[in-house]
Amino acid sequence: MKKVITYGTYDLFHIGHLNMIKRAKELGDHLTVAVSSDVFNEGKGKTCVIKDTDRLAIVDAIKYVDHAILETSWEQKIEDVKKYDIDVFVIGDDWKGKFDFLKEYCEVVYLSRTEGISTTELKAGLKK
Repeated sequence: MKKVITYGTYDLFHIGHLNMIKRAKELGDHLTVAVSSDVFNEGKGKTCVIKDTDRLAIVDAIKYVDHAILETSWEQKIEDVKKYDIDVFVIGDDWKGKFDFLKEYCEVVYLSRTEGISTTELKAGLKK
């Protein structure tokens, strides 16, 4: 069985998120999705509209997702790859090169994002 993992905040869940998750699932047989916790996001200077437990529940309910977990630190990625016996790490191509250090443990794939949609744009629209 080929195991895949991906990470994200998944705030204001939209079609771009779904597309990324679906494409990640197509790379293997089992998909784990790590959802950034509120505390971890605060450390990155990000504030979410939807709390982490709700974002985790939304992601966990998606048919492509076999396992959903909370992400609490940058260092967790190596731990998760080892703990869950991951074969493929997937992330958006706006992170290209940033996670190449994981190639020591698994394949690293950078996928293009869905054009025309982003959480940042949605949040900006809500502020208007």
